[in-house]
Amino acid sequence: MNEKNKTEQKLAGSLTAETTALIPYLPYLLQDIWELGSSPHDMTCLIKDNIAINSGTKIIDLGCGKGAVSISLCKELGVRVKGVDLLPAFIEEAGVKAKEQGVNHLCEFVVQDINETVKVEREYDIAILGAVGDVLGEPAKTLNMLKSVVRRKGYILIDDAYLVGEQDDVKYQNYEYLTLPQWKMLFQEADLELIADITYENTIVDDDVNDYNNRMIRKRADELTEKYPDKKDIFEGYVRSQEMECDDLDDVIVGATWLLKRL
Repeated sequence: MNEKNKTEQKLAGSLTAETTALIPYLPYLLQDIWELGSSPHDMTCLIKDNIAINSGTKIIDLGCGKGAVSISLCKELGVRVKGVDLLPAFIEEAGVKAKEQGVNHLCEFVVQDINETVKVEREYDIAILGAVGDVLGEPAKTLNMLKSVVRRKGYILIDDAYLVGEQDDVKYQNYEYLTLPQWKMLFQEADLELIADITYENTIVDDDVNDYNNRMIRKRADELTEKYPDKKDIFEGYVRSQEMECDDLDDVIVGATWLLKRL
């Protein structure tokens, strides 16, 4: 498998798509959802409450999606953020949203594979990886890649999940979840200090958001099925994957956002 195919597989997986054939349709399926994965409010609060920032603070948002987190940080904190994502449609929308929010002078959005980005970007104050799974590799490798992007004593914000049940009970079986002790051991081995965290476990707000997102995705999947009936299976498979992931969050995994400091 060549690097392009590997990247596309990881991209598809990060958006809960079981096949790369779905990639061209993801912007349509997700058109009603701006906040893809991470909570902009929570990311902003973790930074605001724990890090001394100023107008010169440099942040990179890897796998930024439509720019919801990046734009929130620029708007609330007045910092500069570079957002990177592989899907041109997402980056285009991020640019539009930044202009609408009056922060386009603080935001830079770039179409790029973040596996390439982490090879060249350096000396950021904060690096963000929000709910993109194993796009950069297994967790230990991901943490080391993120470390290379930030300066000494810089920070990493990573949004992922940990296992509280049994792996065999996970419905969406495309990702090997670690337990919380395993995550904390990896942080320690990577010389990263856990500064603060937010966990998401059976909250009404999260359930409401997930219900809305799933309804919108189902609606768009039905529209695509009418237009492309020969692709019905992949559209319905995407809806099922989304629903299974939400079920997992109710039962066997807990979403978490961790703020880490490079030692």
